[in-house]
Amino acid sequence: MALLLDSFWRAVAYLLRPRVIALSVLPLVLTIALALGLGWFWWEPAVAWVRGLLDGSDWATPLWNWLDGMGLARLKAALAPLIVIFTVTPLLALVSLLVVAMLMTPAMVALVAERRFAQLERRHGGSLFWSVLWSLGSTLAALLAMLVSMPLWLVPPLILILPPLIWGWLTYRVMAFDALAEHASRDERQAIFRAHRGKLLAMGVICGYLGAAPSLVWASGALFAAAFLILVPLALWLYTLVFAFSSLWFVHYCLAALAELRQQAAPAPQAPAPGPADALALPDESEAARPLDAPSAPAAPR
Repeated sequence: MALLLDSFWRAVAYLLRPRVIALSVLPLVLTIALALGLGWFWWEPAVAWVRGLLDGSDWATPLWNWLDGMGLARLKAALAPLIVIFTVTPLLALVSLLVVAMLMTPAMVALVAERRFAQLERRHGGSLFWSVLWSLGSTLAALLAMLVSMPLWLVPPLILILPPLIWGWLTYRVMAFDALAEHASRDERQAIFRAHRGKLLAMGVICGYLGAAPSLVWASGALFAAAFLILVPLALWLYTLVFAFSSLWFVHYCLAALAELRQQAAPAPQAPAPGPADALALPDESEAARPLDAPSAPAAPR
């Protein structure tokens, strides 16, 4: 528990470092750059295509009549651009988050290792190939567990328990593997997973609940179109910040657990055996046992 709390507060403190703040702003920069680039080349064709789709749809005719009757005919012209924005922005945000996720965990590992565990040996127990394979396998297992457990969600308490447990399991599997891939060997990683499974799962569940907070902001942006362009970037930044905190928490915890594991496995230092020179320097046992002021035995008479 001490290691869990210590790594938690260290992760919170590391969020204030300039490198972490720069990485948390990176998705916004990427999203804006992608939006400007796509808008420059495909904005007008996309809006024209959506407007033609709306004009040629029979189901949209009652909507246009209703808007005309309400005196909102101008909204018809603005509907196509709004649909394009609402459709493309989440996709751009998702691409930006995926790019940053690939860059952030290695950056967090490098930051923590540089400042706290510079002497920790790197044994490279997980390559990029195994990291991707591990993440895909864990994701498929989590999705399968979600599908199998869906009938149980009808029971009111379980819907608040099962999904966080499943996503918490997925979070700890992926983040703990990435945190240990550079420094731990395969056997060390398995040992840490066995010894700390309960605490790692609890960390994953907590990070899963934290990740739900930006979703509320995102949903609010979808409901209130006027604030969409403000709330969606805010949600995007919060997503990245939560991801950075989760990554830092797992890195601090896993590397500290690895250092403790190696310290326990290291053999205790032994005193060197006395050499020939030491044996010659030892006093005679009879001389050492005799008191300093005891008289010496008289010489035998001749």
